[in-house]
Amino acid sequence: MSAHAALCRLRPAVLILTAAVLVPLTASAPAAAGTAASERVLKDEVVLTAGKGGLTRVKETIVYRFAGSKGFKRTFVTRDHDSVTEDRVYRIEGLRASSPNGGPTKVHTSESGTRTIVKVGGGTSLTGERTVVLEYGLRGAIARMDSVEELRWPAVGGWSVPVDEARATVTGGATINNVNCFAGPPGSTIGCTQFYTNHTRTEGIFSQQRMLSGESLTVVAGFPAGTTGGTALYERRHNVATAFSVNAVTGGALLGLLVLLGGGLAALYLLRGRDARVVGKKAAEGDQPPVSGAEFEPPDGVRPGQIGTLIDEQADVIDVTATIVDLAVRGYLLIEEEDRAATGRLDWTLRRLDRPVVDLLPYERILLDALLTAPDGSGRDSVKLSQLGGTFATRLAQVRSAMYDDVVKQGWFARRPDTVRSRWTVAGIVVTVLGVAGTVALALTTEWALAGLALVIAGAALAYGGQYMPAKTARGATVLAHTIGFRAFLERGVLPEGDASRQRIALYSRFLPYAVVFDVVAKWSETVKDAGRQGADNLYWYEGPAEWDLSKFAESMRAFTLTTSGSISQSRGF
Repeated sequence: MSAHAALCRLRPAVLILTAAVLVPLTASAPAAAGTAASERVLKDEVVLTAGKGGLTRVKETIVYRFAGSKGFKRTFVTRDHDSVTEDRVYRIEGLRASSPNGGPTKVHTSESGTRTIVKVGGGTSLTGERTVVLEYGLRGAIARMDSVEELRWPAVGGWSVPVDEARATVTGGATINNVNCFAGPPGSTIGCTQFYTNHTRTEGIFSQQRMLSGESLTVVAGFPAGTTGGTALYERRHNVATAFSVNAVTGGALLGLLVLLGGGLAALYLLRGRDARVVGKKAAEGDQPPVSGAEFEPPDGVRPGQIGTLIDEQADVIDVTATIVDLAVRGYLLIEEEDRAATGRLDWTLRRLDRPVVDLLPYERILLDALLTAPDGSGRDSVKLSQLGGTFATRLAQVRSAMYDDVVKQGWFARRPDTVRSRWTVAGIVVTVLGVAGTVALALTTEWALAGLALVIAGAALAYGGQYMPAKTARGATVLAHTIGFRAFLERGVLPEGDASRQRIALYSRFLPYAVVFDVVAKWSETVKDAGRQGADNLYWYEGPAEWDLSKFAESMRAFTLTTSGSISQSRGF
């Protein structure tokens, strides 16, 4: 016999042997894979007994086929979103488990969203059929509906495995008016397999065959009103709507906020109202040509920088610009306008004049030194406006601080206006930050978030109102009244009749720095618009280029103040 023939004769025997070995192996794979899938509820029978006070006693007998697991899990829907702000809740009490044939009896419950998860387990893996009895009290399942008390509850459901047979019985010691039931996914309106009452109408009986995992059997039974006295249970749901609700706490906080704001307004009225009354009474006293002998003095001898700080309680750029012009008018500086045609740019030179500084106020001395001190700290006799930007920020901050100190020293303010504003603003910001943090915390945990929001509003009001809190003394209000009258005089731009040209120019120059503060330079310059035709082509403190005369001064001064303010603004001190 050839080798090929021998191989052919052996091939059927090999195939038969191979098949005999492989068949048991392949047959065992589906068995292993289907172990978990083979678990199911063979029967779930529930008895619900409605009692007084709305407590329903529930006894559930479960026949469960195990395939290696240590227990099972059942899920109850115990919270339903009834409205935007309220949930209907169902409370499960005293849950316990027992088993007559070695089933699991250790119970563990937990909540997740709208569901209560019940896990029943044991210490060992189980196989075969086991009976487990769950007993618990149920509150909230009975609700008043017109003339009946309706018990509605998904008696069987929440299983992650199929249920072969489900049965429920409802009794309450009274006649049952009506019954109904639904089967399928949660919220299903499909009727169950069977539902009816017994011949005495004291029991409702419900059944359903072949339920898939996740499906439930919901039973409904109506009792006469007053049978149990049960009512539906509701809880406010914590969300944005409830977190910002109005209640005793938040209402009190909002009322307190109104009182606080009202008190703040009253305080501002007392402080500002007093200023306004004094100003209104005495403003007319300053509305006249302020001539004292041969000298020209503003009311109360107030200087331009002081007036600017007094009016708006801030030492700002225009006050410093007016002070520079005032230093020139009083003979400490000479302002020279460069010939734009020759230099190709609009610029001015500030030149130091030899005059003692003993009559200068502290802030004026600091400003004069700042202008005529080079970036390296050395002195200089002159400086161009175009060279000022960004070179003397620290000194200008000192000027500003000295101006605030000056108005306190003059007795116009009890405390520095900037300090008062800062304190109120910082306090407002702190209260606002605390309010924001409190609002977030309260919104996440309570229904008092409006109390935190009230704190935010109060803090914002403090920060904003703090800008108006610097209050003038009676003396400061009187000086302010005189300066407002003085402003009216400058705004008219009319000098007494009969003044000589030189006297007119001197008066114009003396009060020009104040016109800068009051922003009436153009109107005030009307008083000398014809001086150029009378032979005056320069001022003792201001020199223009060739072919320049006083008829062009209003425009030159407007450009000078804008350029000076711009140069100062470039420094970090402002």
